[in-house]
Amino acid sequence: MYKPDPIDTTNIELPNDLLDLTEKIAKNVHEHWAVGRVRSGWVYGEVRDDVKKTTPCLVPYEELSESEKEYDRVTAMETLRLIVALGYRITKE
Repeated sequence: MYKPDPIDTTNIELPNDLLDLTEKIAKNVHEHWAVGRVRSGWVYGEVRDDVKKTTPCLVPYEELSESEKEYDRVTAMETLRLIVALGYRITKE
């Protein structure tokens, strides 16, 4: 049986400039997800239907529900924390 074992990032505090980056990454994550869905034949629909390939999430990021945005934000935040936990530094030029 599979037991998830992600790298522990709970002790990683991100500086404010990286916190600001989280929303941009979250939006980009959604955009890449949407491109993949469209390429696979999915279209917008009021309800998710795996057979008909419809989903209400095929909308611009700004139109997503807060719970859907939060899913992408968590992905972004954990990615940034992992990068820092692994010893990398993120700088802006």
